[in-house]
Amino acid sequence: MARLNVNPTRMELRRIKDRLQTAVKGHKLLKDKSDEMVRRFMELIRENKRLRRELETELSDALRAFMLARASSDEASVVQAIAVPSKRVDVTCETRSIMGVDVPSVKIESRGDAELPYALPSVTGELDLSVMKLSALTEKLLRLAEVEKACNMLANEVVKNRRRVNALEYVMIPDCEETIKYIMMKLDENERSTQIRLMKVKSMIDNANNV
Repeated sequence: MARLNVNPTRMELRRIKDRLQTAVKGHKLLKDKSDEMVRRFMELIRENKRLRRELETELSDALRAFMLARASSDEASVVQAIAVPSKRVDVTCETRSIMGVDVPSVKIESRGDAELPYALPSVTGELDLSVMKLSALTEKLLRLAEVEKACNMLANEVVKNRRRVNALEYVMIPDCEETIKYIMMKLDENERSTQIRLMKVKSMIDNANNV
C-alpha cells in the first residue's frame, strides 16, 4: 500500500474520492464478471471431458475394427477401398461470444448419400464397421476441437480478468484510501495552523488596542 504523489488540496481530495468510487464500482463489476466467467469455463471443462471420454472409447473401437480389417485383407485392397471418399464435409467457422470473449463456433454440413466409399467384395465387414464409425465421429471431433479452443481462450481471459481484479483490490483501492487519509490529515493541519495564526493576530490586535 503506497500513497499517491499528489498535492494535499481540496480539489485533489475530490478527484481522488471520485477515482476511488469508480475503482470500487469497477472492482465489483469485474468480480461479478470473473465469477460468471469461471462458471461458464467449468461448464465447458465438463463438456470437454465428456466429449473426450466418448471419443476415446469410440475411436478405440473404430481403430480396433480397422486393424482387424488390415489383418484379414491385403493392404492394397484396403488402400484401394478407402482411397476415394464418398462424402464431402463442409465446415464453416464462425465466432460466438462468451462473456465478451469471441470463441470459435463450427458448423458442419455433410454431402453425399453413400455410407461406404467402396463396393469391393475383397474387403471384410470389419472395414465397413471401422469406416462407418470413423465417419460418424467427424462431427464429434470438430465439436471437441471447438470446445477445447473455447476452454483455452476463456482460461486466458479468466487469468487476465483476475489480474485486473487483484490490481484494483490490492493496489489501486488501498492507494486511493491511503491518499485520502493523507490529504484529509494535511488539510486538518493547515486548518489548525490557520486558526492558530488568526488567534495570535487577534490577540496582538487586542493587546495593541488596550495600550
